[in-house]
Amino acid sequence: MWLGTELEFPPPETAGEGGLLAIGGDLSPERLLLAYSRGVFPWPWYDNQPMFWWCPDPRFVLHPDALHVSKSLEQRVRSGRFDVRLDTAFEEVIQGCARAPRPDDAGTWITPEMIDAYGELHRLGYAHCAESWLDGELVGGLYGVSLGGIFFGESMFHRVADASKVAFVLLVRQLVKWGFGLVDCQLETAHLARFGAVDMPRRRFLHELRGLLDRPNRAGPWRFDPA
Repeated sequence: MWLGTELEFPPPETAGEGGLLAIGGDLSPERLLLAYSRGVFPWPWYDNQPMFWWCPDPRFVLHPDALHVSKSLEQRVRSGRFDVRLDTAFEEVIQGCARAPRPDDAGTWITPEMIDAYGELHRLGYAHCAESWLDGELVGGLYGVSLGGIFFGESMFHRVADASKVAFVLLVRQLVKWGFGLVDCQLETAHLARFGAVDMPRRRFLHELRGLLDRPNRAGPWRFDPA
């Protein structure tokens, strides 16, 4: 389906093989929030091209209370080497994700348009980031979108080994404390599988999503609960 100016999406269950649902539209906050509430996310094919919207089957997800942390990574978390913060450097984090090397020199899908759009979602309190700092320098992090009791992860980066992993672990543990029921990882990666993420049939994902959207939004800026 080609999207026009109307704020609409076809039923996510009608996505084609590979998960492509629709093409076109814009990245206004209203459209982005509608998309995430329907289980749909944007993923541009090329810069300066119409936007592509996806709802893959299966969906790769992590139940926060099922987070798996290896012994070595747990030691890194507990060492306190990284100063991990929430929502203090969103633009720097998304820029770091955009500049991170990709396999086969494929380039980044985080276009300037995407950076602007998610920056606006952050200002509105819906997009959030977790950051790892070392000696006053941002060395890793991740960002995503929060609605109700679900966090939609978008991308992560690191400049120092384990920096983004530590930020991810502490963020997920905070989500557990806040009662979040799901972290959407979108597509399967070996990296996130090590944390306990699993495939979920799209039908079940959309069912769980509807229930999680009934929970109150936790608007930003986020901060870790006191230890």
